[in-house]
Amino acid sequence: MCSAVIPMDYDSPACRSVLHRIGSARPFVYGLTNYVAATLSANVLLAAGAAPAIGAAPGWASGFGAHAGAMWINAAGLINCTARDMYTAAGAATAHHVPWVLDPVAMGAGVDEYDAIIHDLAMRDPTVIRGNASEVMALAGGAATARGVETTASIAQAVPLAREFARARNVIVAISGPEDHILAPDGRHVVVKGGHPLLTVVTGMGCALGGLVAAALAVTPAGADRLAAVAAAHALYARAAEIAAPSAQGTASFATGFVDALSRLQDRTGAEAPD
Repeated sequence: MCSAVIPMDYDSPACRSVLHRIGSARPFVYGLTNYVAATLSANVLLAAGAAPAIGAAPGWASGFGAHAGAMWINAAGLINCTARDMYTAAGAATAHHVPWVLDPVAMGAGVDEYDAIIHDLAMRDPTVIRGNASEVMALAGGAATARGVETTASIAQAVPLAREFARARNVIVAISGPEDHILAPDGRHVVVKGGHPLLTVVTGMGCALGGLVAAALAVTPAGADRLAAVAAAHALYARAAEIAAPSAQGTASFATGFVDALSRLQDRTGAEAPD
């Protein structure tokens, strides 16, 4: 088991390669997310070069779940779709070897019925679980400390539980925070530094990151290094935030600038030969 921490940022060759592949392939990425985050999630994916579809229209969960390049399920989507929709999409994706991301939003915030659905989804073989420290801790069997959708736990508290959960469930676990920690079943541990505090005060930023992780998976075959792809999505997010923040006059202009920054990074990468 490898335990050394591996750093990654946007300037890492692996990150540029993932962004180039998204822009070249324009993968179809399907999502079940909440209506609060849907517009930002779609715009983030479009800016990065992917082709998103979001929602649970009749037949979409089974059809798109089976045929998308990748998929993400945001548990807060239960405010506008059903648990059956999510189970159907997860089952279709798993059966057809479509990689998918589970975002356990608000796991551990004290709502047992809701938590039980997230736990059931986590047992349906997601490729990646991405959440904040409190959500990941609760899902991995630790203390339930979330305050609504906000974390009250630290990265340091979450990493040991996440590492064991990744190994036990054969899943990549990504913990978002002041720095992002991504842990693989084989013990590898990638840290992505950077970003900006404004990411934490714009609704849907974490939810949209789940979609971008799915886009990275869509262009990374099962035999390739999916840990690097997941880390690359986080590194791209961090760099876009760093670009957008200096000119932002507040949270709304930051959100617009962030999507613009993703577009410019994709345009720049597309003009370059991949590393």
